[in-house]
Amino acid sequence: MDVLIIIAQLILSLSILVILHEMGHFIPARLFKTRVEKFYLFFDPWFSLFKVKKGDTEYGIGWLPLGGYVKISGMVDESMDKEQMALPPQPWEFRSKPAWQRLIIMIGGVTVNLILGMLLYAMVLFVWGKEILPIKNAKDGIMVSDSLAYSAGFRTGDVLLEVNGTKPKHFQEANLALLLDNPTFVMVNRGGEEVKIPMAKDFAEKVIGQKEPKLFFPAFPAVVAEIPDTTENFKAGLRKDDQIIAVAGASTKYFSDLQNELKNQKGKATEVTVLRGKDTLNLNLKINSEGKIGFAPYGPEKFIVVETLKYGFFASFPAGINEALSTLTNYVKQFKLVFTKEGAKQVGGFAAIAKQFDKDWDWRQFWSFTAFLSIVLAFMNILPIPALDGGHVVFLIGEMITGRKPSEKLLERAQLVGMILLLSLLVFANGNDLYKWLFK
Repeated sequence: MDVLIIIAQLILSLSILVILHEMGHFIPARLFKTRVEKFYLFFDPWFSLFKVKKGDTEYGIGWLPLGGYVKISGMVDESMDKEQMALPPQPWEFRSKPAWQRLIIMIGGVTVNLILGMLLYAMVLFVWGKEILPIKNAKDGIMVSDSLAYSAGFRTGDVLLEVNGTKPKHFQEANLALLLDNPTFVMVNRGGEEVKIPMAKDFAEKVIGQKEPKLFFPAFPAVVAEIPDTTENFKAGLRKDDQIIAVAGASTKYFSDLQNELKNQKGKATEVTVLRGKDTLNLNLKINSEGKIGFAPYGPEKFIVVETLKYGFFASFPAGINEALSTLTNYVKQFKLVFTKEGAKQVGGFAAIAKQFDKDWDWRQFWSFTAFLSIVLAFMNILPIPALDGGHVVFLIGEMITGRKPSEKLLERAQLVGMILLLSLLVFANGNDLYKWLFK
């Protein structure tokens, strides 16, 4: 059932984005009296699941859920309709329209996705607000739970002061600055003393190569939020709300301490000390080969005050625009990491996207992630790659500057090259998902 809920959210989100994106092409095409032969959600090679014809346009749903399309008369697109292009241009065809009209038709989808992202972010902020975890509220500083952060010079208890000379206000801002702004140093307060930590140039690449690509996370105690009553360690006495304060005699003040100590005891039965109310208990627990004892911990929000920024109806719109533009800016910065070794490994397909949805239908998460996808779709589609909207835009701008149309043969070849590139990327991204699933 959990999988079905996730799949349903994925299909609904992509359907909304695809339909509105294609409407961005469809509406200006009709306004400029350009014939639209097909309007499809998903692709329909060989057959469609549903179709109906109204006027000159066939509306339908394909069986291949890889996007959608509008087939505009007289345009070199993924349909590769060479027969139509071999005939003399007709007044209702795309190729017969002025370059400025064709440009508006081509950027319509990207424009709609950008506006949609802004509106969705605005409504999310209006209805739910925005939760942030201020650095000032993390009195115990950050926690260091992996060798990468430790080798970089960070220590549990460090209080963040500056990233490259800028003072971040909350943890999300600090993490984004670390990953996307190529900082040369980070300033922390360590035991009352300011310490400058130099950052390596390839540090961001190493961070995104981790399972959890974050560095700055607040320190919090290890307290059991949930443990199934069927597990071996539940039978050994571990209970909800137990605070784990030591493993094999080594103190575990913070959750990161617990993670590190459990790694040292992999595959062993070990004495674990817990605080239950006012009582201190010693339990003999089994630690598995991954260094875990099978419980879900409370997150930092249990112990650290999380602030919610509230927005009125009218205030939510400029805030939503800022959120969308910030998302776009950060994504553009992040895009360069795709061309690194570790970044390429993180490229994901539909499975990676689906994982971002909650197994319980959470409307806040659904609309927030749909807004993010809308911004990403706008950016990806405007890239100057043949077969994408951006590829068509490049040819149109060139035509408007030179006054000369590119030959249809050139457009057809560019479209074919673009389609091969996109299909290769699709196979690579989903192949990454399959590889991760097969080899964990």
